[in-house]
Amino acid sequence: MFLPKYPANPTPPPAHSHTTVDPAPVQRTAPQISVSTGAVTAVLVGGVVLTALLAAVAVTAISVAVAAVVLRSMLRDQHRF
Repeated sequence: MFLPKYPANPTPPPAHSHTTVDPAPVQRTAPQISVSTGAVTAVLVGGVVLTALLAAVAVTAISVAVAAVVLRSMLRDQHRF
């Protein structure tokens, strides 16, 4: 079942000629990639939104840290008296 089946009358292999003729180089073209303007706009808007959200998170974290330092110093001053 797994043995290869060979044809009864195989064709002879092609004869190789030893000529020094260089074949012309094959020029391959790169595939054309078309990107719609809607996709570019969506990526740009998504990047702007994500950057704005990241900036908002950073500003919030800094303000919470400053508020914590101020409250800690106020509570420490209050416990001294």
